Amino acid sequence: MPAFAVEQIADGVFVHQGLQAEADDRNHGDIGNLGFVIGDDCVAVIDTGGSPSVGRALRRAIEVRTSLPVCYVINTHMHPDHIFGNAAFADTGARFVAAAGFTQALAARRTTYLERAERTLGVATNDGWLVMPGDTVVERMRIDLGGRYLALTAWADAHTDNDLTVVDESSRTLFTGDLLFIDRVPAIDASVTGWLDAIESLAQHAADIAHVVPGHGPVGEQLNAMLAPQTRYLKAIRDQVRSAIDEGYGLAYTTAHVARAERDRWLLFDDYHARNVTAAYTELEWQ
Repeated sequence: MPAFAVEQIADGVFVHQGLQAEADDRNHGDIGNLGFVIGDDCVAVIDTGGSPSVGRALRRAIEVRTSLPVCYVINTHMHPDHIFGNAAFADTGARFVAAAGFTQALAARRTTYLERAERTLGVATNDGWLVMPGDTVVERMRIDLGGRYLALTAWADAHTDNDLTVVDESSRTLFTGDLLFIDRVPAIDASVTGWLDAIESLAQHAADIAHVVPGHGPVGEQLNAMLAPQTRYLKAIRDQVRSAIDEGYGLAYTTAHVARAERDRWLLFDDYHARNVTAAYTELEWQ
């Protein structure tokens, strides 16, 4: 696995930026952004990586920086690149936290995710890779790390049906999970319209945020500016798919033509764009 770098972006707030790539046997699934926040009493981890080995690297990085225990492991959604590292924290006594839809969504995809990981990562998997939350967030939750509070918000269908954001109130740091992609093309797994609604809601609080940790891509400080490219892309898909449906075009034509002007603006465009258009077409066809 490549060297596991961790950056301190604010007092007590640390981020590891995953690679802008697909998971494979060289990167061990280290493709999503991970973080941790250190309070006076304990540590909260926000996402754990795409394999137990990535989770172990994250755990070692935490132990280098503090002797305090990990008391919370927060998953921003159920995709493997954000949760397969949970296994590395299963023996810590930490409380695992996710949005209310997480358990059902992960359980439904259990076999697919584990089999795909075996193929792409080249390692044997088992059910120990799937650590389910003991605490779920229906709307909001506030947790205390010892004089340091994290505000958790669950979202309606957007990137997935179980997205969760985290704000460290002390540093005004927002962990968006995959509600925000930078440079890497966004992937629609639930609702293009719901995702645009979530972006609009996030943007309303931009003045309250000093640091932004996206699910993929570099950390930044200007939330609205960071949201803009993704908003443009998702609106292009939504609006052009609606037009294609209204004009009577089928899925094959729509997939081949919608938002193609975006191709050179995103990494991994060819890996995900057709799926995004298909998801939007399926959502919008009966609206």
